[in-house]
Amino acid sequence: MIKKGLVEYMLSLELKKMAWRMRCRALKMALDAGPNGAHLGPAFSMMEITAVLFQSIIRMCPESIHSPNRDRFILSKAHAVLAYYTGLFECGIIDEHDLDSFEKNGSDFPGHPIMSHKIGVEFPGGSLGMGLPFAVGCAMAGKLNNQSFRTFAILGDGECNEGSVWEAAMAAAHYKLNRLCAVVDRNHLQYDGDTEDIMSLGDFSAKWSSFGWDVKSVDGHDVEALLTVFASVPNSDNPLVVIAETVKGKGVSFMENNREWHHGRLSSIQYDEALRELNEYASEEFK
Repeated sequence: MIKKGLVEYMLSLELKKMAWRMRCRALKMALDAGPNGAHLGPAFSMMEITAVLFQSIIRMCPESIHSPNRDRFILSKAHAVLAYYTGLFECGIIDEHDLDSFEKNGSDFPGHPIMSHKIGVEFPGGSLGMGLPFAVGCAMAGKLNNQSFRTFAILGDGECNEGSVWEAAMAAAHYKLNRLCAVVDRNHLQYDGDTEDIMSLGDFSAKWSSFGWDVKSVDGHDVEALLTVFASVPNSDNPLVVIAETVKGKGVSFMENNREWHHGRLSSIQYDEALRELNEYASEEFK
């Protein structure tokens, strides 16, 4: 029991360190993007989600991304691509040169991802509301072909204003796509303001449940809770939605819960301050 507890602690610690490194790298990428700016807030709210999925659930690596039975990762809130690129880097799939090319002319790593199976990007994101329908198609294909892979789709809560999300949700429940997991990054902010002011989501859990989905709510920054819920897929005949309560801009005080950092241009002074805060967190959390 002690040994098992130690293993779980070490895994949790490594996932927290991974999310921290991803935030630090994303900051530098945003700084180097210059006047193009970057979507730091939406990326920072899903760093733990990405770390847990890539490292411990999907187990992304250069070999696995070419397997026909690989788990699929669909980033529907594609503007949060900094979490995607830094996660791929952590898994050894892309390198520093790739990160340095972010948002540069001619780069394969723009502000919204380009589909490329060569580097594990399953879906070309951009327009919101498209990722879950695509994920439903992946899950349906797997079911028809008797394949065991799982499909994980990451949505924003503001994105759930889109009707295509709910059409896909109905289809997934109807066809019993129980190897499909939707993760809603519930940070309560979208580009124009608070999600409840723009288009109230109401009783969000009840809404998904009424569409025939199993529903679990977790702290989206708690790596242990995320590990437990993702490892449970599939656990019934229904698709699963994980409502991950998060903080937009998590980890940097002047970005947290600040819609101005949905997309912004990072100055060198802001970069230094943000990095100082992240390093202070690391020195305390990982001592």
